[in-house]
Formats: sequence, structure tokens, C-alpha cells
Amino acid sequence: MNPIATAALTPSSFFASNRRFAPRLRSVLPAAAMSYAAVSASAPSPSSGTGEQVKAAPLPHSTLEIAGARRGLLSGFASLRAPYRAFPVLASNRHVETIFAALTRSLPAVKLRRECLRAPDDGAVALDWVSGDDRVLPNDAPVLILLPGLTGGSDDTYVRHMLMRARSKGWRVVVFNSRGCADSPVTTPKFYSASFTGDLRQVIGHILGRYPQSNVYATGWSLGANILVRYLGEETDKCPLSGAVSLCNPFNLVIADEDFHKGFNNVYDKALARALTTIFKKDLNKI
Repeated sequence: MNPIATAALTPSSFFASNRRFAPRLRSVLPAAAMSYAAVSASAPSPSSGTGEQVKAAPLPHSTLEIAGARRGLLSGFASLRAPYRAFPVLASNRHVETIFAALTRSLPAVKLRRECLRAPDDGAVALDWVSGDDRVLPNDAPVLILLPGLTGGSDDTYVRHMLMRARSKGWRVVVFNSRGCADSPVTTPKFYSASFTGDLRQVIGHILGRYPQSNVYATGWSLGANILVRYLGEETDKCPLSGAVSLCNPFNLVIADEDFHKGFNNVYDKALARALTTIFKKDLNKI
């Protein structure tokens, strides 16, 4: 139903890095991409003028670069080449599918441990970790940051299902609840928006500092995806993430906002407006 955009990020000097691929990424990389990596790693530096091999400094969290090997990489995923076949009746209409999922999708039970971070402007965000994972997972287990959509948080069904799936594969998962979301407090007049990446940048730095041996990834939905992709663009080749996935991203927010006021989309517009109003009313006396 919804388009999925993926972005695997690292600077171009990755191919000269001696850090290994993340195991699961290695298993899906096609031979063409691996060959390109090997050739690039052994190629002489164009700036040396001597023909000698010059190795770049290892990048601490790099795993994959999609530039120059995108076609070869995507061809390694059979599911991306297969035609989309909508589920009969339920997926024949995007509104029917959305409403059906909202009414019937289960909420997986999982015990979460909350960590609150204070921003430089005195704002607050909440990180929800799976309780007990530090005792059962190795220090270098990959970390996945989940960024829910507008007003969403760790108590949303789509977030919980992704959390449970990643956790079952041995990943350490944390949900980034933006200011006011999932009972995260609103402590300043400054809320969160698609143009504000400061909180995400602080969260990523905090997680990298706690798990320096781990590759860190991020997945965002809707507005969370928009914030994530903006962050990736701002960081460019300095991005410390090993990979990121953007789901259902409203890339053009102006057009997306206009579309919210058309036809049945007004139902979603009113629901989101009510959720935002609830957040502000709950914490209005604290601002």
C-alpha cells in the first residue's frame, strides 16, 4: 500500500575501511556489490600519484554505501522485484486497509524501560528500551532506533510489531518518543516538527556513546521518516548511522498538507489534530 524508501548510509571511503559488514547485510549483498567493494578497497589513491595503495582511516560505524552500487544492491532483494499483489478486498482500497489495521491489529505485550533525555533548551524526549535486553544481548548487538509518525510513540501497534520483529532477530531496539508523545513531557514552548532535527541528533549521539561497539540503524514512519531523512541530508558523509529506512515519508509536506483536506483524508486530519490538542492540553500548565 505504501511506498518504502531505503537508504544505507556511509561516506564513500567505506570501501577502504577494514570494518566488517554487518552479518545480515553481508548475506543479502549481491556479488556485484561485493566485487565493487573489493576493487575499490585495493585501488590506488588518485591523489598519491605513486600508484601505491593508500588505506583510509577506519570508520567506526560504517557498513554499507549505496552510491555506485544501488542497482546491484536492490537486485539482491527478490521481494523488491516482485509485482505488488494487494490482499483481496482489505487491501483493494488504502482507506479500508488503514481502518482495518487500526481496528484489528494486536498490541504486542512488551515491558519497556524509559530513559528521559534533557535537551539543551530544557526540552525533554523519552527513549523506551526493551527491559532486560542489556542482560541478554552482547555489547556489540546492532541497535535499531524507531521514529514513530506524528503524535505516535512506543504504545502504537505498528511500532510494537516492528520492535518485536527486530528484537526476535537479536537487535537492541529503542523507540524515540518526541516531545509530548507517549506521555513524554512537554517542558518548553518549543515542540517538535519536520524541520527540527536537534533532538534526533542528540539521541543518536547518546546511543552511540553508550554502545560504541555497535552499528546503529534507524527506521522512521511518516513524519518520523521525514525528520530522519532531513537529518541524513544534513549530516551527509559525516552521518554516524550505519543505515536507515524511510517508510511512508511525506517528502513534500506542502502537498501532503493540502491532500489532508481532501475527501476522506479529512478523517485522518481531524484525528491527528485531536491527538495534538490532547498533548498540548495535558502539558499546557507546564510550559
